[in-house]
Amino acid sequence: MSDEKIAIGVGTVALLLILGALGFQYLAHFPPCEMCHWQRWPLIAAAVVGIVGGAILSSVRERKAGLLLAAITLVLVAVSGAIGAYQAGVEWGFLPGPAACTGPPVHLSGSLQDLEQPVVRCDVAAWRLFGISLAGYNAVVSFATAFVGATILYRRRTV
Repeated sequence: MSDEKIAIGVGTVALLLILGALGFQYLAHFPPCEMCHWQRWPLIAAAVVGIVGGAILSSVRERKAGLLLAAITLVLVAVSGAIGAYQAGVEWGFLPGPAACTGPPVHLSGSLQDLEQPVVRCDVAAWRLFGISLAGYNAVVSFATAFVGATILYRRRTV
């Protein structure tokens, strides 16, 4: 498997994670919190870099550029996973979250100051399956993808 194909594969997983998040947002009506958006940006970048860059480099066949492209894509996916793990820790109360979207429940008073209150809290999981939130699943899938991709890259170099 070429470096470009690894980048395309990892970029495709990133795209699927984004599409899954958008599905939960628009089809299941779970609005994203601030930290959810933080997780999306590296995944979007990984999808573009991996898929588009991999497709372009597949025709050029520049070996070093393919390795760099795959490495950047893997790092971007791992960064999203790290943010997801952090948010899962915030949701379980193990870690402090950002003040903008965590804290005590919001009580609306009917004044204009209500507009400054966060709408979606980062420390409350909107959905869980087997005790794992969407942020937790992002962390698991992202870390697994980064690990498998890095392992394939490493083994290709040592064989």
